[in-house]
Amino acid sequence: MDNFIFYLKEGLFHVLDWNAYDHILFLIALTVVYDFKNWKKVLWLISLFTIGHTLSLILAAYKIVNVDKNWIEFLIPVTIIITAVVNIFYANKASKNTKTNTNLIFALFFGLIHGLGFSGYFKMLIGKSSSKLIPLLEFALGIEMAQIIIVITILTLGFVFQTIFRFSKRDWIIIISAIVIGVVLPMLKNAVFW
Repeated sequence: MDNFIFYLKEGLFHVLDWNAYDHILFLIALTVVYDFKNWKKVLWLISLFTIGHTLSLILAAYKIVNVDKNWIEFLIPVTIIITAVVNIFYANKASKNTKTNTNLIFALFFGLIHGLGFSGYFKMLIGKSSSKLIPLLEFALGIEMAQIIIVITILTLGFVFQTIFRFSKRDWIIIISAIVIGVVLPMLKNAVFW
């Protein structure tokens, strides 16, 4: 039970750690286009992101896939910027609740990249242990719990700003996406390694 709690907490606080705010920014960019009325899409969003990052986390933990850490640290900010820029371009569609599944696709495929980012930390935690699957699933569960906390926070803030402060959904999407881009650009500049 102690190991379960340990890996669960490590996964949870790895995402919620302010030093690892790139994962928080990605989740903000992914979910800012949704509200509580879109709970089914949000559930799909979280599930697809989890499938993506868990798959790559497993592949990296078992050394089936090995990607240079520098590439991962470069690609993670790229995924965040792409998601936020697409949000801005499709803000009118998203605000009218027209069918757009772009962020669902991003959640799955960009989740693969983020999972490779999680894998570096997980490999450090697990060390040379041959028993990886159960700790990996416990770690992934902690990540999932953190994602749910972040998504509910973003949806709640969206609700507050759109109902109490009367932001239009379009303006909410554009402002938050622009803030995300502004925070991520220096990360991207620092991650360039060639």
